Amino acid sequence: MSRPILEVIALDAADAVSAQAGGADRLELVADMAADGLTPPRETFAAIRAAVDIRLRVMLRASDGFAVGGAAELDALCRSAAELRAEGADEFVLGFLDAEGRADLTAVTALAEALDGCRWTFHRAIDRAADRDDLRKELSDFPGLDSYLTAGAATGVDDGLPTLLAEAARTERSEPGYDPQLLVGGGLHLRHLPALRAAGVTAFHIGGAARPGGWSAPVGAEAVREWRETLDAVARAV
Repeated sequence: MSRPILEVIALDAADAVSAQAGGADRLELVADMAADGLTPPRETFAAIRAAVDIRLRVMLRASDGFAVGGAAELDALCRSAAELRAEGADEFVLGFLDAEGRADLTAVTALAEALDGCRWTFHRAIDRAADRDDLRKELSDFPGLDSYLTAGAATGVDDGLPTLLAEAARTERSEPGYDPQLLVGGGLHLRHLPALRAAGVTAFHIGGAARPGGWSAPVGAEAVREWRETLDAVARAV
């Protein structure tokens, strides 16, 4: 059995180096965590790509919230995607809802076309969706979509754990809309790992948990290593 994926949020090259040193398998690259993570400049991507050799997923999001905005904002995001791809990015993170809380198919279609087969995660917009199951089925045929970043609830894993366990079971059964990997993050704590691993969850995402000093401080390699070692120990036990 392959080891579970540990994904860590990185804001810059120093974060990336510490996360890799601690045992991260993949990084989610963002800017401006005060807005819950926006698209980083291409220069930041290039610096991080030069600093580490693990997989990188780059956020495509121009403003706080889960609405893409208008046509001009969507066009700008598509241009950002093209610029990042030209810099070497080949994995991404995105996710938008319309005013009714359904998947914004116009935005997702345009960005998926801009990514042209690159792998991508639909992020925690799913936790604000009017109907999670409908959203998954609407997106089931999109090329490149290979994971959902979710806490199971908008308020975090503590409240969303029952939903996550139910979705893990549906993923195990390969139900329609449940082929993408379940990537759990958002208020995730070490105490959640045994139940999630026992349910078959194989990918985990941390942000603040990797920063003992808070978001104004850098990623700590030791904090990441604690997650890596705990996750591997839990994986061996199930």
